[in-house]
Amino acid sequence: MLTAGCGSATARPVPYIDLTRQVGPLEFARITISLCKDRNKLVEILERNNPGRTIRLPPIDFSRRVAYLIATGPRSSTGYDLRIVRVSDQGGSILIVVHERTPRLGDPVTARVTYPFRLITLPRGSKPVKLKWPGRP
Repeated sequence: MLTAGCGSATARPVPYIDLTRQVGPLEFARITISLCKDRNKLVEILERNNPGRTIRLPPIDFSRRVAYLIATGPRSSTGYDLRIVRVSDQGGSILIVVHERTPRLGDPVTARVTYPFRLITLPRGSKPVKLKWPGRP
């Protein structure tokens, strides 16, 4: 799925590809944020956080794209979700804005540990990639 984010008048949307569903369920014991410029680094991070689990990584052309991983760590129910709000070129950097949806009282959720994450790819470039995650350090 190719998606473009929205930005301010000076920011330009950056198209990204969300690979989260293709990777399948993974577990991250803590907040994990990583920019991966090659397949080996991405596989190493996924395997380190998911020992013994088979990693299903879809093809990524790392000569043209980079992978960006954002994981919340464990959450107590199925009511949590991590969403990409926008990805934009701010001039001097690429900004990724994410939002963590938290369940509200009365939401139909199941009490079990979940591990929300997003794995996206971005066009390869020389600008630094920054993350804005309101409510998180």
